[in-house]
Amino acid sequence: MAREPRYDILFEPIPIGPVTAPNRFYQVPHCNGMGYRDPSGMVELRRIKAEGGWGVVCTEQAEIHHTSEITPFIEIRLWDDRDLPPLVAMCEAVHGHGALAGIELAYNGMNGPNFYTREIPLGPSDMPIITFTNDPVQARAMDREDIANLRRWHRNAALRAKKAGFDIVYVYAAHGFGAPQHFLSRRYNRRSDEYGGSLENRARLLRELIEDTKDAVGDACAIAVRISMDEMIGAAGLHREEVEDVIGLMAELPDLWDLTLSGWDNDSRSSRFADEGAQQPFVAGIKKITTKPVVGVGRFTSPDAMAAMVRKGVLDLIGAARPSIADPFLPRKIEEGRQDEIRECIGCNICVTGDMTMSPIRCTQNPTMGEEWRRGWHPERIAGKGSAGRVLVVGAGPAGLEAARALGKRGYAVTLAEARHEPGGRITRECRLPGLAAWARVRDYRLQQLNDLPNVELYYDSALSCDQILGFGYEYIAVATGSRWRRDGLARFHQAAIPVAEGATVLTPDDLMDGAPPRGHVVLFDDDHYYMGSVLAELLVAADCTVTLVTPAAEVAGWTQNTLEQAAIQRRLLELGVDIVPHRALTRIAPDGVATACVFTGGTDARSCDAVLLVTARQPEDALYLELRDRRGDWAAAGVESVAVIGDARAPGLIAAAVYAGHRYARELDAEVPVDEPPFRREIAQFRGT
Repeated sequence: MAREPRYDILFEPIPIGPVTAPNRFYQVPHCNGMGYRDPSGMVELRRIKAEGGWGVVCTEQAEIHHTSEITPFIEIRLWDDRDLPPLVAMCEAVHGHGALAGIELAYNGMNGPNFYTREIPLGPSDMPIITFTNDPVQARAMDREDIANLRRWHRNAALRAKKAGFDIVYVYAAHGFGAPQHFLSRRYNRRSDEYGGSLENRARLLRELIEDTKDAVGDACAIAVRISMDEMIGAAGLHREEVEDVIGLMAELPDLWDLTLSGWDNDSRSSRFADEGAQQPFVAGIKKITTKPVVGVGRFTSPDAMAAMVRKGVLDLIGAARPSIADPFLPRKIEEGRQDEIRECIGCNICVTGDMTMSPIRCTQNPTMGEEWRRGWHPERIAGKGSAGRVLVVGAGPAGLEAARALGKRGYAVTLAEARHEPGGRITRECRLPGLAAWARVRDYRLQQLNDLPNVELYYDSALSCDQILGFGYEYIAVATGSRWRRDGLARFHQAAIPVAEGATVLTPDDLMDGAPPRGHVVLFDDDHYYMGSVLAELLVAADCTVTLVTPAAEVAGWTQNTLEQAAIQRRLLELGVDIVPHRALTRIAPDGVATACVFTGGTDARSCDAVLLVTARQPEDALYLELRDRRGDWAAAGVESVAVIGDARAPGLIAAAVYAGHRYARELDAEVPVDEPPFRREIAQFRGT
């Protein structure tokens, strides 16, 4: 198939200074949790993006000097020439597919605690550093010598980037991470010299770094400036009008403007809090200020939305981080007229958690993300089947759907049996909750793929017994029957059931998703700490319930710090009138209320309510698997070669974990997988002795 003419505009070459992007698809810099620790994984991740048709493929932020590093976070480094080999390899890999390679040079300044190097952080003023964890570290105000040093370090890093083969070199002034942004901000810049006070003075360092970089490498490399258009805190911080003035001061100086929001939680808002293209109001009109190309993001997954951004003159290049993670082959699919096969980003921000937890990146939609090098998984290619055996997958939730899809791609004859009258499992149930509609794409993408596979059959309303399964004659059986929320309160705080008096109304998330909303005042006990408690609080408020959310933690949905949502979640619940009670746990549930205890002192109190909703742990629905396992002696006669349990039925977890489990099962069905050593490659630092 050929691409549709209305998308031709997306495939026009775009000059960027001395280089030319082959199309308008621009993978902006994004972190991956690999960096200097897993450089081969980083290289292969970027190579596959280029193979997938992204015209520009950038690194994550590259630390340029040992006086500014962000341990414990793991990025790439460009401290000296010893850091060049993996970056050279990345450039060669990206160039091998005709794309441009970009590098984001970063001097983090007040955002760098320097826990590894133990150097004193440098910033525009004497102030505490601005990290996610309120580290007890203070930055020293830079003097003129420090500024001269920074300019030299940045120039040296730019020259190394050129030596490595990069086509685009960034000056980073965005997300609250780059030192130039700290100088721009009146919040952090309290200087009275030529680098402080007026906007022109506060922009002086940014201008000098652009000029230095252009002087060093501008003959061969394009110079990009990544700048945040708004800090979203009003006049107290950088805001659109002020940043427009900054751009106006040096509109034609760089070769490209890369526009973002600040901080990262605003720039990468989840689908729960922002729609596709939500940043358009902040970037519209910038092309009237500069003639240089402009790139911006907005979790673009629709080719029509992308083309509209260009036609309306808002953007020259379509920036993407998360959509390029969910589907590294998004541009190629549009070019080949296969846009209905795009694996659309759902905006859950699980990709962000890789960086936040210092672990290799993962993706709910794309289970191969982060596994390209260490497991050799390609997002679009999979080995053919290794046997003629047929596969029965029991359960059409995220694990079962992905297992059936990947097995079907391998060429296996697959039957997928779902007990309910509709597919999707927890995806179908959860996507109906407030803010989670985009999550349905996990189900819909896989159903579309299954519909195109003649070797896969899908049956609904098909609850199966152990006897039935053994009588079918399938060689391989995968049980993906999901999980249920516990009704006894067991989770992290309680390892024994919460006492419940007779007559008390106790509900679980499953009850609400099954359509049983309570009435009156509901105490929601959240010991899950991810999204479910807060989403159900919204659901209850919409049903005119009065909601008190009790949690043993210090804040609502604490793990969503890793998905950049926690502040937005807590703000929304407070605005909805939810009474949030932190640092307390339920000790008893009665018909007319609950008793709670302080997690520190044990001091108790009583709260009246009409019902209690327990959002605690989940129980695997593994009874079918356990019965099949216990009847191993019947397998041979039934022709069964293996039985496996996958996804939440094995261990409840993230939707991303369930999708990954289904994919891994399909990849490893007929493979020999080591159990006494890691089943993946890893990089180990060479030990040279003393």
